[in-house]
Amino acid sequence: MPADHPPQAALPPIKIRSIEAAPLLGESPKGGWSQEIRPEDSIHAIIAVHTDAGITGYGSSFTDGRLVQAGLQVLAPLYEGENALEPERVSEKLHQNTFWMGRGGTLTHTISGIDIALWDILGKATGIPVGRLLGGTYRRRVQPYCSLLMEEPERMRDVVEEYRAKGFRAFKIGWGPFGRALDSKLDEAIVRAAREAAGAENKLFVDAGASDANWPHGLKWAMRTAEMLNDYDIGWFEEAVKPDAIDDFCHLRRVSPVPIAGGEVLTRRQAFIPWLTRGAFDIVQPDVTKVGGISEQRRIAWMAADFGVKYIGHGWNTALGLAADLQMSAAFPDADLVEYIGGSPYVDGILAEPFTLDEDGYLGIPEQPGLGVALDRDKLAKFVANPAALFV
Repeated sequence: MPADHPPQAALPPIKIRSIEAAPLLGESPKGGWSQEIRPEDSIHAIIAVHTDAGITGYGSSFTDGRLVQAGLQVLAPLYEGENALEPERVSEKLHQNTFWMGRGGTLTHTISGIDIALWDILGKATGIPVGRLLGGTYRRRVQPYCSLLMEEPERMRDVVEEYRAKGFRAFKIGWGPFGRALDSKLDEAIVRAAREAAGAENKLFVDAGASDANWPHGLKWAMRTAEMLNDYDIGWFEEAVKPDAIDDFCHLRRVSPVPIAGGEVLTRRQAFIPWLTRGAFDIVQPDVTKVGGISEQRRIAWMAADFGVKYIGHGWNTALGLAADLQMSAAFPDADLVEYIGGSPYVDGILAEPFTLDEDGYLGIPEQPGLGVALDRDKLAKFVANPAALFV
């Protein structure tokens, strides 16, 4: 080895001392669900992993925070005293030793937040951003698409124009009345209004949200709707049929003139195998705050690449989820978009330095160690009952 590159001593283990979860409450954004989210409902939780080295890592879980708190109690004997510098091994240990309690539910969502936080710790301990730890830097900035609920046409136009004025150049509209009003003319009017407001030069995506309760349509509706969406240069058609209807997804992908996206309700890498091998998606959308964290997300992304399927993470969550998606987008060659909820205080209102768009409507990928973002204790106090527990 050349003299100017002396051997580096291995980092000593950094042990997990405790893990805390804080449900986000008070300003939960609407989801367009048939059973609508209320501001006081918990649908996201912040997770803090505290270590004996004084380093705390942060993550996020997409589920009711009370479930995350219960999940931590179940998982505690498995993670207490573990080496926080080994996120993939520790997370896999948690998965492997809880399979009999069910895979893909509360525990998997809880492990997602833990895993993100462990990667944050590894980055902070080494002084390296997570994206580089994942293998490289394909890009230093990425285009966010502003994720907005479907509205009646006039309101839809106003909302897209509002966020276009804020600098966004890509948009996704979803859920709300689309498909649920059983009126194809209304569906088209909503899309037409959004396209007119977005402008022909900007990207527009459509999310039917067929994972909603009692989705009323099947394959034939999705096929007809895909033809309509093609007339408006829609970049992808997301969750067009019920989330377990793999045969319908496969057929729709074959016949649709618009790329077909999905996968946000799937969790753990194993669940994605039949969807990729059978050709159900053009774009696969695992959610890092549900699927098992960054460790699972990276495996799904590389597996998708081997099947010629584009990876764009689902990101309807928090600023920490977005930070994880940004780091993932640095590490994967085709991850050229990230989802950004329009107007969510859990994205815009909890960081010391909020995300800002550049003049081209892009987000810079943080280059600080770990996730590269810092929570603001005072801002977070507005949404969590005991913020001090996240910062000890």
